[in-house]
Amino acid sequence: MGIQNRLNKLRNKRGFTLVELMIVVAIIGVLAALAIYGVRKYLTNAKTAEARMGVGRLAKDAQLAYERESVATGIVKLTKTADIAHRLCSSATKVPLLDADIKNKKYQSQPADWTTLPALADGSAAGWSCLKFTMSDPQYFQYEYTTTSDATKSGIKGDKYTVHARGDLDGDDTLSDLSMDGEIQEDAVSKELLLTLAPTITEANPEE
Repeated sequence: MGIQNRLNKLRNKRGFTLVELMIVVAIIGVLAALAIYGVRKYLTNAKTAEARMGVGRLAKDAQLAYERESVATGIVKLTKTADIAHRLCSSATKVPLLDADIKNKKYQSQPADWTTLPALADGSAAGWSCLKFTMSDPQYFQYEYTTTSDATKSGIKGDKYTVHARGDLDGDDTLSDLSMDGEIQEDAVSKELLLTLAPTITEANPEE
């Protein structure tokens, strides 16, 4: 009887079979793969948040620049008038200028990067100087502002601008591009010109 009890205890203490161990290892592998993907997705979204905030702020800065009144420089003669204009800022070069500077890297800009010289023919600020947009922290993305408007003249119906934030977070030379548009439209009733923004940011390859 004592021998039978010992045999029963040994049976109850048997280890896992090879099949059971393989199933456990497979489950752990699947969970690990999902965890790695989730972490990468989280990190990418965290980095892309910079671009979304930057694009939104840059688009708003361009809108505010248009709303500012600009008038001819110099003294207005008594009883004379000076035309008031609303103008879009002229196009601004990329910051940083080289795509390689944001290839799986962070770029630290300097104040001069956000200053566009020379000024326009009438002495008004051009490009980044007109937009008053800057970034002081290291950036994952390259920023650019382009416009179809003649910045020396008052904006007209159909004039547009586009702001871009381009990145290469994984360093594969394929750029992501987050952009937002603004356009001058004419109110059908009052004929007033209004600058309107796109309702959302357009995202191309946001995980690149």
